[in-house]
Amino acid sequence: MLKNLLKRRNAPSAPALLPVPAAGSSPGTDVVPVGSTDYAAQKDLLAGADLAARLRLAQAHDTRPEILYFLAGDEASEVRQAVAANPATPVQADELLVDDADEEVRGDLALKIARLLPDMSHDEQEKVQELTFEMLRRLASDQLPRVRALLAEELKSSRHVPVSIVRQLALDVAVIVSTPVLEYSPLLNDADLLEVIAAGCAEEALCAISRRAGVSEDVSDAVVATLDVPAVATLLANKKASVREAALDKIAENAADVQSWHEPLVMRPELSIRAVRRVAGFVASSLLEVLADRNDLDQETTRFLTKRLKARIAEAEGNLQAEEQEQVLVLDQRMLLDDEAMDQAIQSGRNDFVLEALALRSEVAPDLVRKIIKSSSAKAITSLAWKANLSMRTAIQVQSRVARIPPKKLLNARHGTDFPMSPEEMVEHLRKAGRMAG
Repeated sequence: MLKNLLKRRNAPSAPALLPVPAAGSSPGTDVVPVGSTDYAAQKDLLAGADLAARLRLAQAHDTRPEILYFLAGDEASEVRQAVAANPATPVQADELLVDDADEEVRGDLALKIARLLPDMSHDEQEKVQELTFEMLRRLASDQLPRVRALLAEELKSSRHVPVSIVRQLALDVAVIVSTPVLEYSPLLNDADLLEVIAAGCAEEALCAISRRAGVSEDVSDAVVATLDVPAVATLLANKKASVREAALDKIAENAADVQSWHEPLVMRPELSIRAVRRVAGFVASSLLEVLADRNDLDQETTRFLTKRLKARIAEAEGNLQAEEQEQVLVLDQRMLLDDEAMDQAIQSGRNDFVLEALALRSEVAPDLVRKIIKSSSAKAITSLAWKANLSMRTAIQVQSRVARIPPKKLLNARHGTDFPMSPEEMVEHLRKAGRMAG
């Protein structure tokens, strides 16, 4: 594209497509060859063309450079925008549009220039780089963040732009401008990134730096030093980021109350034994299990983690049991601890609630209730449900879903709803269960 652009800048007058009225048509509706009409004549013809005709000229890639230069000053912003986007537009015309009053014009110009840069040969760059790069600098300083952001997005992966322009975009106060180049630009080195961090950049900018493909230990140290929650979480999750053991220790020291750090921190292979022991005190049991399964730990640390995991599980079970017991008491006080409440708990898999409810309603000790359920005795479990004044339907649900008794061994109802044993038999089964438990 730029080869044609350069040729057009230096070429003599050549045939072009210009709008002239055709027979039976309104002015400016057709485009026909004009031949070797000189620039002055073309300009006169163009002065009388309507908007549609001028717009077609501005968009055409074979329009003469002189005409595009003239159209760069058109009163219609649509025409100027088309000239700005046209790769055939001469650099001198582009220069006129850098300070255009319309942001859409400046935005399209920024996109075009950024996209053309990679196609330029070294010789072409030398011919136009002074004007082109000066336009880029001015666009990088545009008063509207949107224009600067369009430029940054196009230049974020480019190696064909002056580093000074990329640095300017990286230090931009608007995050929509700085984040694309901070995350992707190959022209930014560690010194540039450290300068951005030292300048007190926004959280989004820190996250962009932390997402880079290959973050050095020095840059990681700087990110960690900020203790910015999203940025540190992003850094930890970036497998291509190099993080020193000392930096991970610092994160571990401050991670107890930061949930978003826990999982990515546990997954870092560089985690020291010291950090492993520290995070074991506050991460969830599932993550504690991940730590315990690591094969790079010494035996003492593995035993420590296993012991901590068992204690955590026991503590969690105790807390759950206490919560369910409290819920059972609340429903009982409100006269709502009935078959419907039991059915909902059974269907939800809340076995601790079911056991606590059976103990309260039957006035049987909780330990004995658990032993009866564990015995998988259909008759003893049915007797327990009867003692708790629950229906036979609930008794079958407790047998099946809580005690996990196979279907063929279930004690089913008599006549569809009645208990299949007499009250005397059920009392005896409970006594027998109590004697066996004792």
